[in-house]
Amino acid sequence: MNINAAIVDQRLESVRNDIRQQAGDELKVTDEVKLKSLAFVFLLVRTLLDLSDEETFDCLTEGGGDFGVDAMHLSEERDGEFTVSLFQAKYKQSMEGNANFPESGIKDLIHAVRYLFDPSTVLESVNDRLKAKIEEVRSLIRDGYIPQVRALACNNGLKWNDAAEEEITRSGFGNQVTWEHINHDRLVIILQAAKPVNDSLRLSGKAIVEDFNFSRVLVGRMAVTEIAALIERHGERLLERNIRRYLGLQGNRVNEGIRATLQGEESSNFYFYNNGITLICEKFSYNALQAGDYQVKVENLQIINGGQTCMTIFKTLKESALSPDAHVLVRLYQLSDDNDEQVRRITFATNSQNPVDLRDLRSNDDRQRRLQTDMEQLGYNYQRKRSDHSLKPTDITSGVAAEAILSVWRQRPHQAKFFAREHFGKLYDLVFTDDLTGAQTILAVRIYRIAENRRRRPQPKDPAFVRYASCFLAMRMGSYLLQELNITLPGLNHKTFPKAQQLLDANAESYLQKAIQDIDKALHQLYVNTDSISLQQLAATFRRGDLMEHLGTRPQQGKWPC
Repeated sequence: MNINAAIVDQRLESVRNDIRQQAGDELKVTDEVKLKSLAFVFLLVRTLLDLSDEETFDCLTEGGGDFGVDAMHLSEERDGEFTVSLFQAKYKQSMEGNANFPESGIKDLIHAVRYLFDPSTVLESVNDRLKAKIEEVRSLIRDGYIPQVRALACNNGLKWNDAAEEEITRSGFGNQVTWEHINHDRLVIILQAAKPVNDSLRLSGKAIVEDFNFSRVLVGRMAVTEIAALIERHGERLLERNIRRYLGLQGNRVNEGIRATLQGEESSNFYFYNNGITLICEKFSYNALQAGDYQVKVENLQIINGGQTCMTIFKTLKESALSPDAHVLVRLYQLSDDNDEQVRRITFATNSQNPVDLRDLRSNDDRQRRLQTDMEQLGYNYQRKRSDHSLKPTDITSGVAAEAILSVWRQRPHQAKFFAREHFGKLYDLVFTDDLTGAQTILAVRIYRIAENRRRRPQPKDPAFVRYASCFLAMRMGSYLLQELNITLPGLNHKTFPKAQQLLDANAESYLQKAIQDIDKALHQLYVNTDSISLQQLAATFRRGDLMEHLGTRPQQGKWPC
């Protein structure tokens, strides 16, 4: 028996129980063996993409007509490109962990990539969940965005064989599709991320060590080969406090530039071209009697900035040998284990150039703390920080709150759905205003959840646009609630909260039906003949916010951004 395979199998028992009801309701999966395989897919997606349970389940496409794609995730657009992660999982009941990922599975993924990403092909025999996502991808492609595809072949065994590798080579996809094998060993490494990392850092040349404000600082340089070896030993465990997951090489310009420099003639100048790596630890020690080339012993080491650089170095070394002259700047901070606030500030300062990462960095903001206190008094738990625990109906994450508030009260549904990277960046002050109350937040989330549930489980008579319009539906539902309360948004507070809850409980379905009718009317005004609208057009329509003028709504503050 393989120990890591057994650990994953044990984890799946808990996951299977957690998703059993939702799997039966939405995917019609009730067989216990199939449910366990689905739990494996769920665990993979949640762990590798660092998503919430709701976001993870929304990625699942398993079932008839899935083209061998068990889950699919679309990233936000960046620099004219977006990443699509395709998961195919093969789970065996055996705990030996010695079976290769099947060649047939690789062929299915190749066929899926070739067929699904070509907007000119007609989608036939594709289940509704996958079809909605594919048409969204195709609408982006037609608008000129370039997809970068991650094909993730996952099992509780070994990598695919040489014959399958030849199939990948013959596919001719080139660098636009990257292939990754994920198994029980990789999962366990990530799941054990909380285990402290104690190791030694081999520095090159001189280094500066200084005591500063009751902390210690070391600044030096390390050979990129040493960085790669460090990642080889500890992997994602080093990135537990890093606020990004590895974004991959393809489709990420920064990481592609790092790789190009490492493999090029100027690799010896890599030190000057890269911003370096920031690490924290609880304690470090070294032989101060040496003149240089220190071997620094560290306890509880974490990378808080430069995780992308480290993982790209590691991936590049797997492809080709790296120059021994290539080095990278290293900043090592020794901080006490109870100084979370200082860690947060350092992390914010070194990472704030990338707005998609700001959700965690904003978690200790005064507005976030105030919201948490306000919502607790109303019987809800506001999750300012990400958590691995399953959420209760009374739990509200900051990410969901931002999307709901931006949709319902700020009347920017397209930005709510497709600009998530800016919710805690450029849009933060618009979303989380000083006068935002816990009551407003709770009701926005409740309305948003009703619309999202309808998107995931549309009724037979619902029009096709329901699968793309949840944020727009939520916006209209919010306006109906305020109309019935006969108040404006500032009047929605702890005093009016009980009545608002009662009205929403009693009239949610009627609000939703009216919202569907409003959007259907707006679509007729926009397109005249709605029968000819394809799913690709619908996806693009809601992504761009084309309907806003026809819905008669305007943003509360300022103009619509371009």
